[in-house]
Amino acid sequence: MFAAIAPSYDLNNRLHSMGLDQTWRRRCVRLAELAPGDVVVDVACGTGDLSLAFARGGAARVIGVDFTYPMLRIARGKPAPAGRAQPAYHTGDAMRLPLADASADVVSIAFGIRNVARPEAAVAEFFRVLRPGGRLLILEFSQPTNPVLAAFYRLYTQRIMPLTATLIARDRSGAYRYLPRSVNTFMDRRATLEMLGRAGFGACEAHPLTFGATVVYRGVKR
Repeated sequence: MFAAIAPSYDLNNRLHSMGLDQTWRRRCVRLAELAPGDVVVDVACGTGDLSLAFARGGAARVIGVDFTYPMLRIARGKPAPAGRAQPAYHTGDAMRLPLADASADVVSIAFGIRNVARPEAAVAEFFRVLRPGGRLLILEFSQPTNPVLAAFYRLYTQRIMPLTATLIARDRSGAYRYLPRSVNTFMDRRATLEMLGRAGFGACEAHPLTFGATVVYRGVKR
């Protein structure tokens, strides 16, 4: 499904977020509080936008991991900013990362945790690869808490966006019908924070963005 929409993925992201998707990623990078020498693992990296944002933010090394090779092929074609290290991209499963224990300072996943078969297994894997004091950042869609905004959000994501995105992508896989449903059926903010706590993360926080349409969850490995 994600292979089918890879060629138009960036275009649909920009159009249907009205350009805000890059703003959300930059906020995620700021919340990571990068330090010199930090190694970042960007899981479900897709076409590499968040990986490149971490490179711009000053990460010493960025490793992008994704299950879908056509997404990675696009990511590898995007150059890093001048003077920054090019992210290294690898095919891999969020629930079984090809990385050593305590090998990363930051782990991120943007708009991907709800597509993992067992999110708790993925979060446990993120905990494993982080060093003590390492930060986990999860950027994900959410439901606005304001009733009027929530009604508009449902209309846009469930009626308008699936139609226009499918037309732009010329998609027959049903990806843009599945994706809005996956937002509605995924765990809410409280449940997500509880999942991080059960995995061993401390200082767990939820940072709503754009009236709560997206949230950055942050946790620190004790």
